[in-house]
Amino acid sequence: MAGGAAKTARPDMIVIGGGLIGLSTAVAAARAGMAVTLLEARTCGRHASSASAGGVRSLNRHPSEIAMARAALELWRRAPELFGDHCGYAESSQVRVAEDEAALDGLKARLALSTGLGWNHEKLIERDELYRRVPALAGHCLGALVVEDDGFADPLRAVHAFRRTARSLGVTILENTPVATIERDGAAVAIGTADGTAYRAATAVNCAGAWGAGLAAAVGEPVDVRPVALQMTVTEPVPAFVKPVIGTQGRKLSLKQSEIGTVVIGGGFEGRADLATGDSDLDFEGVTLNLANAVRLFPVLATARVVRTWCGIEGIARDDLPVLGPSATMPGLIHAFGFSGHGFALCPLIGEVVRDLAGGRNHAFDLGPFAPDRFAST
Repeated sequence: MAGGAAKTARPDMIVIGGGLIGLSTAVAAARAGMAVTLLEARTCGRHASSASAGGVRSLNRHPSEIAMARAALELWRRAPELFGDHCGYAESSQVRVAEDEAALDGLKARLALSTGLGWNHEKLIERDELYRRVPALAGHCLGALVVEDDGFADPLRAVHAFRRTARSLGVTILENTPVATIERDGAAVAIGTADGTAYRAATAVNCAGAWGAGLAAAVGEPVDVRPVALQMTVTEPVPAFVKPVIGTQGRKLSLKQSEIGTVVIGGGFEGRADLATGDSDLDFEGVTLNLANAVRLFPVLATARVVRTWCGIEGIARDDLPVLGPSATMPGLIHAFGFSGHGFALCPLIGEVVRDLAGGRNHAFDLGPFAPDRFAST
């Protein structure tokens, strides 16, 4: 900096990353009385959060995530109280469709797994019940797995609501402020930004999404997380034809229709991601396949016009589970990134989990499967 040494800021917590996970963490910590500074390299919600399909899903979750997904549902219901806005949340149900016998067998196996673990939120419905619920489906489907109280929310509306709430609680949000260095400095974690400002805090939280792996590596904690540009498409408004969020067993598709009739289509097709520049590019072959999957299930969409297709960069872990928990190499650093394309539903809860970790408390969830050092010996 011109004129001498870099200035130093000393909050109680530094949150690195301004997506929904980072904003949720900042909100929860500020509510607990902590002074929080959030550093975002670009703008809040720029990548995975704004590119999310917006599903609020406990259906077909990895067993290690079910407890958190079910608990997060209650926080979404309380969004007006917690974030001053309903965030577009709707309890529409989610339906995972079987198009053939192999897929139906897969859903039956999934139901046996979840019920065997003591969960009863998923139920199998047969063909007649499926078509009663979703009459616009193509005629070849055989049944589905359903969670009645799952639903969806509006990612962009949620980003704005979480950000407003954080600011109202006194969180300092610094956008266009990339982190350059992270190290331990006595009793604190020291963060240096590209503009030369130094930050020191007892706790720092790595909520940097796809960039979180780089920060972990910088403290000697490599994780197996790759950057992916997940693609989404939205159509023009069309007459109402589906109320639940629709997924499929064995085919890449997520689909929902908004109140104004637009249809949001995703499913995990990948574009091209460049972490160095933050740019992402579409793979139009994947977009075409995604739309074909949607039309196969809903022929009514065959003539719908596409309004926009986009993608945002997300971190996908090798085992598709988040990296969530205290650093094994740097005291005071907590990781909360790599949510692998399905962190949106969890985001109101993750802030509370991280807040409790920062305070040395257990939030009553088993975080062992998400441990940052789980890749160390593999």
